[in-house]
Amino acid sequence: MRAMSFQLLNIKLHRFPVVVFTAFLAIFLGYGVTPAHAAPQGALGLRECLERAMTHAPELGEAQADVELMSGKLSEAKGWRWPQVDVLGLIGPVPRARGNQVSSPDSINSTDLTWFSRADVLLIQPIYSFGKLSHAMSAATHGIEVEKARKEQKRNEIAVKVKEYYYGVLLARELKSLLAEVRDDLNDAKKKAQKLLEQNSENVEEADVFKLDAFGGEVEKYIAEANKGETLALSALKARIGLSPGEPLEIADGRLTRVADQLAPLDEYVAKAKDGRPEFVQVREGLKAREELVAGAKAARYPDFFLGATLSAADSPGRDRVNNPWVPDEFNHFWGGAALGLKWKLDFGITSAKISQEQAQYDRLISTKQFAEENIPLEVTKFYDEGVEAAAAIEATRKGYENSKKWAVTALANFDFGVGPAKDIFDALQQYAKMRAAYFQAVYDYNMSMANLARAVGKAE
Repeated sequence: MRAMSFQLLNIKLHRFPVVVFTAFLAIFLGYGVTPAHAAPQGALGLRECLERAMTHAPELGEAQADVELMSGKLSEAKGWRWPQVDVLGLIGPVPRARGNQVSSPDSINSTDLTWFSRADVLLIQPIYSFGKLSHAMSAATHGIEVEKARKEQKRNEIAVKVKEYYYGVLLARELKSLLAEVRDDLNDAKKKAQKLLEQNSENVEEADVFKLDAFGGEVEKYIAEANKGETLALSALKARIGLSPGEPLEIADGRLTRVADQLAPLDEYVAKAKDGRPEFVQVREGLKAREELVAGAKAARYPDFFLGATLSAADSPGRDRVNNPWVPDEFNHFWGGAALGLKWKLDFGITSAKISQEQAQYDRLISTKQFAEENIPLEVTKFYDEGVEAAAAIEATRKGYENSKKWAVTALANFDFGVGPAKDIFDALQQYAKMRAAYFQAVYDYNMSMANLARAVGKAE
């Protein structure tokens, strides 16, 4: 869009005779006072476009999935606090056995088979793990906040894009309107010049008509470029808010106007960024999560205490039951019990290596935090300065095109009285066209600087 306005400013106006300037004057002096357009039925304003974009954006769906994934990890960590039950069931063939542990009147024949069934239940209730479970739960909790902040960051990025496309459509339409006015003036001037040529007027030459035609071709070129810019911006906006290329989209705003946001002191924006920008939240919560993961890795050096209970039952009708506490019967029994237990996994270097890995991730995030603290305030300052510059440009260009209109009126009056040259009229109108185009570009730049500044402090919607 910036290139489009610069192309307009680079239009080469030629020195036309007074009849051409007179044809230009009425429209140039009246431009900029167009009444506000009523929004078409069903048209979407910026707020509606933002809402639709947030609903449609696949990036937010991905970010929400990451939040739910981390929530699942938290639920998993919490689940380790509760009893864990292992159940093993067996059924299969086994040789018949008659008698007891001392005597067997019938010899055991491996081909004479019967059936057995067995079920074993083992229950483990964790009691104390030196913080392994609490560190895992805390790390997952902070991880959820990291993913939520990352989702908010995506929302801010989408909001800036929607505003860029929305304001881009309006900017293209403003430049198209300005170019259309120039084209109409050229057509009127050409008709007037041809009429004067037919009357053999001394104020116009045949070369002036050729200049008008050449200038008209250049204007048509820029109109085509403006149409292209509008089409691209509108297509991008449609894609962003979930409309297909063939669906119609009406923009509620008829003109490109400066947003109402007013610049506060720079320090306020920097403070807001450090407090609420999603990237800072990610770093803060990420550091807390990494601290917990490092602590959890260190806790793996210590044992886990638990309460264990077991229950086992087996039955084989084709075998005699052995009732002797010294001789367990794996196929006919019913027993159970409970005990306190300790599980301690010792290794030589594996746990230390895992601790080093988690510590390295923590140190890396410390460096990320330092980078953010140094560069995000610079980014805030950059967008703030762009806003200040654009605001100044709006006022300067507004005064420029207002004064150039007055200049044109004065120059025309002086020419009519015979005390001023036609060149003054040309210079005044040329300056007005440049200033008016620059004004629209300054409004666009200001609106985008406000959008980027809002994203830089964490709230782009």
